[in-house]
Amino acid sequence: MDRFDSLRLFTRIVELGSFTKAAAALDMPRATATYVIKELEDRLGARLLERTTRQVRPTADGQAFYQRCTLILADLEDAEAALRPAAGNPQGLLRLDLHGAHASQIILPRIQDFRRRYPRIELRISTGDRLVDLVGEGVDCVVRAGVPRDSSLVARRLALLPEAVCASPAYLAEFGTPAHPDELARHLAVGFFSHNPDQHYPFRLQVDGQAREYRLKHHVAVSDADAYTTCALQGCGLIQVPRFRVEPHLQTGALVEILQPWQGPPLPISVLYPSQRHLSPRVKAFVDWVSTLYTERFGPPG
Repeated sequence: MDRFDSLRLFTRIVELGSFTKAAAALDMPRATATYVIKELEDRLGARLLERTTRQVRPTADGQAFYQRCTLILADLEDAEAALRPAAGNPQGLLRLDLHGAHASQIILPRIQDFRRRYPRIELRISTGDRLVDLVGEGVDCVVRAGVPRDSSLVARRLALLPEAVCASPAYLAEFGTPAHPDELARHLAVGFFSHNPDQHYPFRLQVDGQAREYRLKHHVAVSDADAYTTCALQGCGLIQVPRFRVEPHLQTGALVEILQPWQGPPLPISVLYPSQRHLSPRVKAFVDWVSTLYTERFGPPG
């Protein structure tokens, strides 16, 4: 087995947590897989995998080696794909990381359409609100809200989403309904933080033609978009979110939109990927597909 094949085997073992499953996926005997990994560890002079009766997981050295392997193998597959006559039918593993609400409400409900178009692409999708290190973690691309800050990533805007400030009827009955943004100082918000617990996000509204920020007190802070909405439904405070995420609650009256004359700036949504992935047929296929998906739902990104 050549070096690239041994790297493929190693990455499959890490991803599947099993020698048996990885060997089956690559159509080889389990004994061969065991021998190949032992030979790889001997050649590197490092233990890559911890083996127990229940699972296989990478050591610290193994995890670092896995992240490098995913990049090497992705580059190799992309180089080969660029020369194949069938470049229009990309194949291989595509690692995505999606913001939770965008995964559950927009992308995953249509994911079978992507699978039908590109049956040779294998998807590995992680979700949540955590900021990932695309290069370090071997992620091919992410869908994220806000203005991209990492200049090393290529960003393609997908949409500009209108936001709404809202609260539960119970909260408004207890604390009153603010009639002007300046009254927000007397209200509570549901706090939201991302990777840094000390970084909180202010409300942003257009007042007298200017964008203003309002920092509200909070008794509850969360790091998950679904938890953010749930806390608002329970009367914990005001929230500011893209309207599509709370539209069903607004329609049923479980949440009430307030301060409608003072809309905040629309929230940009982008798909981002490392610059070295710009020629990857797999990444290009997903970026083009997801761009069309957002345009169909929210209109051109402006």
